[in-house]
Amino acid sequence: MSELVDTSWFRSENGDDLRVVGTSVPRADALGHVTGRTQYFEDLLLADCLHLKMHRSERHHALLKKVDVSGAYEVPGVVAVLTHEDVPENWYTVLRLIGVEPNDEPVLPEDRVLYKGEAIVAVVAESEEAAREGAARVRVEYEDLPAVLDMESALAEGAPVIKPHGANCFIYEGHPCRRIRFGNVEQAFAEADHVFEWRYESQPIEHATVETTGCIVVPQANGRLKIHSDTQACFFTLDNTALILGGPFNRLQLVGGTVGGGFGGKVDVIVEPIACLAALKTNRPVKYVYSRLEEMQVSSTRSAEIFVVKDGVMEDGRIVARKVTCYMEAGAYTGHTTYGVTKCAAHMPGPYNIPNVWFDGYCVYTNRTPTGPMRGFGVTNADFALETQMDRIARELGMDPLELRLRNAYRDGDLKAHRKVTEGAALVEVIQRAAELVGHELPEELARMSSLTHEGVAV
Repeated sequence: MSELVDTSWFRSENGDDLRVVGTSVPRADALGHVTGRTQYFEDLLLADCLHLKMHRSERHHALLKKVDVSGAYEVPGVVAVLTHEDVPENWYTVLRLIGVEPNDEPVLPEDRVLYKGEAIVAVVAESEEAAREGAARVRVEYEDLPAVLDMESALAEGAPVIKPHGANCFIYEGHPCRRIRFGNVEQAFAEADHVFEWRYESQPIEHATVETTGCIVVPQANGRLKIHSDTQACFFTLDNTALILGGPFNRLQLVGGTVGGGFGGKVDVIVEPIACLAALKTNRPVKYVYSRLEEMQVSSTRSAEIFVVKDGVMEDGRIVARKVTCYMEAGAYTGHTTYGVTKCAAHMPGPYNIPNVWFDGYCVYTNRTPTGPMRGFGVTNADFALETQMDRIARELGMDPLELRLRNAYRDGDLKAHRKVTEGAALVEVIQRAAELVGHELPEELARMSSLTHEGVAV
């Protein structure tokens, strides 16, 4: 490690490294949390602060024939109403910073809504009650369109298409799915002693954080905007907000504090851009915080996912082919889910050295709340499917499930299905140690295995 970096904090008294590893270390922020002294963005109290609330869609899928905001202005205390015409760059798509296009989620919709609860009009008022009443006074005329509310309906022949590119799935490099082709799975299936195929499903999961999503934006005397936010990703939020405002990045200052629970759900850049626009329009601080109802209805969830896993297996437990078809629900807009599918593809076929792999991963659009990151998204549900598959195979073969995993575990030097070489593998040793801790005796052959060798031969 560089001599310019102070490493004394993690060294033991006798100078050895790793003073922290293997010990119980109190959290630096624990005392503040349990005494109520920790500062959150809502602890900022400003006498002249305005409040922002949204009028939200009452339809799953509809054209906006007329949006009448006159009723909002009749509510005492309402000072501003924002529509899509007030947004300089009216796109939320958060992955455009890394070149994922097309942009498909408007900050405020121009001619249609794609899910129930989608924000249509922002109302800014002197009090939260006035903002809420003003939002309720907005009147919208809809022309209902057919909706698709689950992935299989969205992909069925003749399904109503909800995206302008003509398909209810994201297009990856000209294909309707993210693909991996490694070896020859069909030949391996034909030569396998057994072929097993099972299906696994999961439903959307709400993060249910204690602190709801929100921010306070304060105009500064020098023309900058100071954003106090509970975002999990300060620079990501700042960059995307600047793109939507259509101005220089250095016009914004983002203050990230303690996050009252996030789990991935506060990576979305949703509240900050519109609150900034309201602050610019009124030249006053603006607070935009989700109610608990909004948090449950419109904040992003973990995707619903479907996995169909087909394995070709030899009598001795070697898996010679794995074919996985994955469907990951994006909801109404792309958000982060297209990236989640790519992560899932890179994880296949799990931590196992399988010589023939086929993967098709679909990012599917429906007229439901957009989905997003949650605790290892793209991998967590995939592991549920793959490890359940491993247990079922072991039962079918009458084999110890740990033995099945050890015989297929990847080692250093193995080439993964996405053409990356395995480095630092420790699965064999982890399984061996786990078996030891629970008193599960392994045969000598399995106990002598190493992540550095294949059948006693150094990698």
